[in-house]
Amino acid sequence: PWSTVFIVTALFMLPGVAMTLLVQEPHRAAPPRTLREAVVEPFHEFITRQGWGSALLILAFLFFYKLGDSMCTALATPFYLDMGFSKTQIGLVAKNAGLWPAVIGGMLGGLWMVKIGINRALWLFGVVQVVSIFGFVWLASVGHHAEITSVELAQLAIVIGLEALGVGLGTVAFVAFIARTTHPAYTATQFALFTSLMAVPRTFANAATGWLVEMMGWTGFFMLCAALAIPGMLLLFK
Repeated sequence: PWSTVFIVTALFMLPGVAMTLLVQEPHRAAPPRTLREAVVEPFHEFITRQGWGSALLILAFLFFYKLGDSMCTALATPFYLDMGFSKTQIGLVAKNAGLWPAVIGGMLGGLWMVKIGINRALWLFGVVQVVSIFGFVWLASVGHHAEITSVELAQLAIVIGLEALGVGLGTVAFVAFIARTTHPAYTATQFALFTSLMAVPRTFANAATGWLVEMMGWTGFFMLCAALAIPGMLLLFK
């Protein structure tokens, strides 16, 4: 029953709460004494650090890096239904194939990033994100299945697993980049600003996804998502 599902979900939050209580907070800078120091100064420091040009480049990168990936999964369930999969099959295959690769991707991404650095990780994991979108292009090109067998379920699991792995890898490097970009004295406000901007594509760009699918079809839509993932990668040169 749903009540049990939500109780179990709530219990999964407890390890995170326990960690925040056990881990010592680093004391690098004095806490803000005024509202201006807490709100205005973080924005002022970010803009004046290397000028408007650098600030706008960082903000553009935060917006574009996961734009294609976010749009790709915005209408995932309607896409699976259009391909002929039942809700039960989507629930069993899609959710299991998506969860564990994302968790593994997050862990592996953290280990690899320590060895190769944040910038190289952003390149490598960004490529994995782009490649995973082409899995949806392939699935869409196959079209609607009259009958779903174990082969079709395996295909669905592979595509979803690759995409989830890309999300897990990419998110680790992306959040590390955001953390590195924040100033130690203004971490909370700047981190909130950057992570909020990171969520903008999912909120606003995804609003047009239904209209785009109606106009372009699933294959064209996923090709567009792959194309929209490129500008964020190109910004890595800067």
